[in-house]
Amino acid sequence: MRQIILDTETTGLEPAQGHRIIEIGCVELMDRRLTGNHYHQYLQPDREIDAGAIEVHGISNEFLHDKPRFEDVVDEFMAFVGDAELVIHNAPFDVGFLNHELKRLQGKWQALDHYCSVLDTLVLARKMHPGQRNSLDALCKRYDIDNSQRDLHGALLDAEILADVYLAMTGGQGSLILDSSVEQNQQQGAVIRPLAADRPPLSVIVATAAELDAHQSRLDHIDKKSADGCLWKKIEAAASVQ
Repeated sequence: MRQIILDTETTGLEPAQGHRIIEIGCVELMDRRLTGNHYHQYLQPDREIDAGAIEVHGISNEFLHDKPRFEDVVDEFMAFVGDAELVIHNAPFDVGFLNHELKRLQGKWQALDHYCSVLDTLVLARKMHPGQRNSLDALCKRYDIDNSQRDLHGALLDAEILADVYLAMTGGQGSLILDSSVEQNQQQGAVIRPLAADRPPLSVIVATAAELDAHQSRLDHIDKKSADGCLWKKIEAAASVQ
């Protein structure tokens, strides 16, 4: 499965008021692995950037003066995101701006959902953590993801951070059989050899004191960083009571 983690920066908050996209940042996931492929572009919006927006992303009107316009890069951008699932935090904002830019091209392109599906990680986070703060910064803190370089918003940096957050949010293993390999082998007629009855016993390797201390330190760190506490420590506490 090909997914594109996407973020934009804009001149303001409302495309209906003439605000435009000034930066697009994307990173690619293939089968939940970062490929190293990315798309990043600054854009000339042909209008002034709101002062409040500059405080958020730090991009100035002067910096964008010689940058290409959206119509100059749309083919390259759409080729990069086409047929992928877009993963976006607060997707209506970014999709609304992108659809506004596509509509300005007077029929050359249809709305974005004609070419891509969209997953909103804000909606996902609200389902997973109801009643809690679910901004990108809050999720970084909850999942212990380093966003120390994020003094200002930037589309590519935010896309890279969101990729880490998304993988952490959805990283639960659904099966102890990796990639359904046993089932696939059976379907393909692979020979499954039973273990010999007289095989030597398996070795039991006991954790050292240093390893136990490191394990406990890690549990304490998870317990401190997680809003819900460390599940493993709760299980150990319940077992000790029994």
